[in-house]
Amino acid sequence: MFHRPVSATTRQEAEMVNWAQRAVHGATDSIEKLRLLCLARGANGILGLARVFRRMDEDGNKQLSKEELTDGLTEVGFELDEGEIDELMSKLDGDGNGSIDLTEFIAAVRPPMSENRRKVVHQAFQKLDKTGDGGITYEDLRGVYNVKCHPRYISGEESEESIMNKFLGNFEQEATKDGIVSEKKYYFCTSSMKVFQRLLKRNS
Repeated sequence: MFHRPVSATTRQEAEMVNWAQRAVHGATDSIEKLRLLCLARGANGILGLARVFRRMDEDGNKQLSKEELTDGLTEVGFELDEGEIDELMSKLDGDGNGSIDLTEFIAAVRPPMSENRRKVVHQAFQKLDKTGDGGITYEDLRGVYNVKCHPRYISGEESEESIMNKFLGNFEQEATKDGIVSEKKYYFCTSSMKVFQRLLKRNS
């Protein structure tokens, strides 16, 4: 039976997951524990957590109460006790109003990015921002990627614009979706590029 060789990226992700699953048992800091729980879910663990909280933010104020935080963590299957949740609230509720900023929360949980990685992300953003206006749009992406190998495009189920806009949506919150990805949004959700690279083929 033929087995497809495992890519370096897949191996690295598997190693990261295994490491995080071991390390989480020794974590004493609530933020670090939550970060490890996300990493134990793979490359998209933090993105998945962010999507749950954004969906729960029904009024679009981008604030999480303790109850919303608890419910969201329960929904994704992350087990933190009440003391750890209180610690998260204490550390991230900067103004003491009983809620935490959603963007700052996700930024705190996301693993720190090295300076070299920041430069790579900046260069990648500039490459995608073909017009140089500080925002990535559908028109910018048309000049960099094609979707002709995407199964839903091949089948006629979705248009090029629909597929591209869905990708752009990975970088935006529901309440602020405008079809334009700023560098801040791009930096914040840089891990979503892995999803995009699986779906689209780079133009030669």
